[in-house]
Amino acid sequence: MRSIVYSTNGDPSVLHLVERELPEPGPGEVRVKLAFSGVNPTDWKTRRGGGPSGGMPFPEVVPNLDGAGVIDAVGPAAGDAATTFAVGDRVWVFLAAHESPLGTAQEFTVQPVSRVVPLPDAASFELGASLGVPAMTAHRALTVAQDGPTRLAPGALDGRTVLVQGGAGAVGNATIQLARWAGATVISTISSDEKARLATAAGAHHVVNYREGDTAAAIREVAPDGVDLVVEVAIAQNLPLDQAVLAPRGTIVSYANNGGDSITLDIRPHMGLNTRLQFMLLYTVGDAALHAAAEDITAAIEDGALDVGEDHGLALTVFPLAETAAAHAAVEDDTVGKVLIDVTA
Repeated sequence: MRSIVYSTNGDPSVLHLVERELPEPGPGEVRVKLAFSGVNPTDWKTRRGGGPSGGMPFPEVVPNLDGAGVIDAVGPAAGDAATTFAVGDRVWVFLAAHESPLGTAQEFTVQPVSRVVPLPDAASFELGASLGVPAMTAHRALTVAQDGPTRLAPGALDGRTVLVQGGAGAVGNATIQLARWAGATVISTISSDEKARLATAAGAHHVVNYREGDTAAAIREVAPDGVDLVVEVAIAQNLPLDQAVLAPRGTIVSYANNGGDSITLDIRPHMGLNTRLQFMLLYTVGDAALHAAAEDITAAIEDGALDVGEDHGLALTVFPLAETAAAHAAVEDDTVGKVLIDVTA
């Protein structure tokens, strides 16, 4: 089978196309014939040596955490009371290259059943490969508020206002779609008319260009009592704004460190608000949170509430497997939308 591998940390040039033996699934594992592989910022950061384990966790690594395809082999006891997989099942895969050398930048990947989720028939493989990191991060961010729900479903966020900082990115897009599905009023900050169009297409009720005028005043005009939940991509830059628009007992969820690695916190104002400041990283949220996310994301897909593409605010940029290095470079260069690898091309 064709695989993309790297055996040393570095820039995209360390990625190479090679031929490898077809892996066989062991107990509790399945083999997935991949259609698409999703590329996330964490994939290139890990390739450069900034992953959770640091350096090279294995002598050779196949990159990329997310993917989608069809099961073509099943190991012994590859299922449990809730889910039993069979050859031919359509699935999506998450955290494939976490604590494993077998990511999704290859024609086949072997994964434990705990990291494989049934993909509804109506969903495209492009959507399946775009879920994983972005959608599961979005789900976690929407379910950690002090007064909020721990699961998502229609009505779960009724009466709540969610501010999505940076709604044109993959996590922001999934957050908007899931929050809208769950009944929230959604506000998104953006930096251009084009990104405003994307956030609106995803379902944001209101968009605010943070490069124009008084951003806090514009948000307060929409939400005079403040926002209940801020999903934050750049807390080092945005914390003063978040504080200015947060409602009492509001929650700020930080899932990335874009724009800086440290913050200065004004303690007294946050004490007055009873602010909850939640940091999160998908690797360490725990199995219960991951499984809850998988179930709720599947329900949103079945309801037609979660999708990708221009019409849903997330443009797709697709590369063939042989050009995985270019795909990684595109994500490093902050290509707007979602970067996928067509494994079959």
